[in-house]
Amino acid sequence: MVAEEIGARRFGANEKDADRMRVRRVELRRVTMIVALALLMMALMSYSITIGSTTITPLQVYEVLLNQIVPGLFDIPFKTEQIVLQVYAPRVLMATFVGAILAIGGCLVQTVMKNPLATPYTLGVSSSAAFGASLSIIVGLSAAVGTVGTMLNAFLFSLIPAGIILTASIRRNMMPSTLILVGVSISYIFSAANTIMQYFGSADAVKSAMFWSVGDLNNASIWQVPYVLIMLAVISAVSAWLVKDINILRMGDDTALSLGVSVRSVRLVSILIACFATAVVVSFTGAIGFVCLLAPHISRIVVGNDLKYLFPASAIMGALLLSLADVVAKDLINPIMLPVGAITALIGGPILIYLLLVRKDAIVI
Repeated sequence: MVAEEIGARRFGANEKDADRMRVRRVELRRVTMIVALALLMMALMSYSITIGSTTITPLQVYEVLLNQIVPGLFDIPFKTEQIVLQVYAPRVLMATFVGAILAIGGCLVQTVMKNPLATPYTLGVSSSAAFGASLSIIVGLSAAVGTVGTMLNAFLFSLIPAGIILTASIRRNMMPSTLILVGVSISYIFSAANTIMQYFGSADAVKSAMFWSVGDLNNASIWQVPYVLIMLAVISAVSAWLVKDINILRMGDDTALSLGVSVRSVRLVSILIACFATAVVVSFTGAIGFVCLLAPHISRIVVGNDLKYLFPASAIMGALLLSLADVVAKDLINPIMLPVGAITALIGGPILIYLLLVRKDAIVI
C-alpha cells in the first residue's frame, strides 16, 4: 500500500514536471517567434531606407547614418545628408511606429469587444478624421492653415467617436455589440456628410481630400516622429498595465467580475486609448486601413491568444506589414510614390480572405 502511494506521488510529480516543460517550450517558441519578427522588421527597415525617388545610392544612405553615430566618418554632401535625414528616415520611422500603434489599437479593441472585426476604424475614427480633413481642405474651416490645419482638424474630429462612446458608457452600461453598432453608425454619418461636402467642392480640393482619406506616408516629416513615438510608448504602457485584466476578461464578463476585474473600466480605458492613439497617427498619415484589422489575426497564428505575447507580436507585425506596404509603394513604379493606404488594402484584402476561409483559428478571440 505504501509502495503504491509512493508510486502515485512520483507519477503525479512527473506529470507536473512534464506540464511545466510543455509550458516552457511553448513560451520559448513564442519568444523566439517575437524575436525573429523583430529581426525581420529591422532588416526590412534597413532595406526600406535605401529606397527613394532620388539618385542617392544605398551606400551613401548607410554612410549618412553612420555619420550620425561617428560624426565626420564619411565626407557626405550636405544636400544628400539632408535628403536622407529629412525625407528617407522619417518615412521609414513613421511606417514602423504607425504600424505598431494601429496593430496594438486593433488588438485591444478586438479583444475587449470580443469581435474579430472590431477596430478603432470600426468605431468611427477614420471616417470622422476624413471629414475633419475634408472640412479643412474643401471648405477651409480650420483652427490653423495649410497642412497643420488639416492635421489638427482630422485629429479633433477623430476624437468625436471616443467622446460619444465615453459619454454613452458613463450614462449606460452598454454591451460591446452596442458600442460597435454606435461606432458603425458614426462612420455612416460622417461618410455621408463627407460625400455631401465633396459634392459641392472644387475638383482640386476634392482630389486632395480623396488622396488624404486613402492614407499615405509621402508627407512624413521628422517633426512628426517624436509625437508618434510618444504615443507608441503610451499605448504600449497601457496595454502592459491592462494585460492581466484583459486576459481574464477573455473568459467572460461574469467570470471577470467574480475575479475582481472592473469589466466596464477595463473595456472603456482600452477603447479610449486605442481610439486616441489611432486619432494621433491618422491625423498625420490619413486613414491607412487593414493594419489594425490584419496584424492581430496573423499574430494569433504565430503566438496564440495570450495577450502577454500577442501585444508585442501584434506591434511588430503591424510595423512589418506597413513597412512592407511602404516598400511596395515606393519601389513598384519608382520614382512615382503610390499611396501606402491603397497598398495595405491590396495586400491585406486577400490575406484576410485566406484567414477567414482557411485559417479560422486566426480569428478566434
